Amino acid sequence: MSVITEEIRAQAELYYGEDICQEKKQFLLKEVGLPNGLLPLEDILECGYVKETGFVWLRQKKKKDHKFEKIGRLVSYATEVTAVVEPNKIKKLTGVKAKELLIWLTLTEIYVNDPPTGKITFKTPTGLSRTFPVGAFEVEEPPSKDANTFKVAEAQEVKGTSGPVKVAGAQEVKEV
Repeated sequence: MSVITEEIRAQAELYYGEDICQEKKQFLLKEVGLPNGLLPLEDILECGYVKETGFVWLRQKKKKDHKFEKIGRLVSYATEVTAVVEPNKIKKLTGVKAKELLIWLTLTEIYVNDPPTGKITFKTPTGLSRTFPVGAFEVEEPPSKDANTFKVAEAQEVKGTSGPVKVAGAQEVKEV
């Protein structure tokens, strides 16, 4: 059963569709100071964020299992993941489990230390925790949609069809 009520929806910024939800998820992780690969969800249908409380949710088409290769850990993400976010921390997390030896453990909190130590800690409801390097959850950012956009330096010659043209000042030029 979903914890996202109509009252919560009324207070939230709501987004629908894979592209915008992926963008908002990445923005949120960056905004709170957590690694960008922490929530490798796919086929996201809906995401919402209530700024006043920090409550956030992500709904995806189906459950996703993901192996973080750098640490050799398998993590399962339910179709609905909810949490409360604050700087350097995710708390009251639901919908995320990590496999430790042969059992699945529910995760309820994720945080990085402030000042940064390069470590990220995951906690269970029983108080058990495990710490890993933050880099294990970082992924390379895909090139921006405007990958064909580049800066032209001051007073550079740009060759056009009618001969060279002087450019005064830096400008953005988009390749077609």
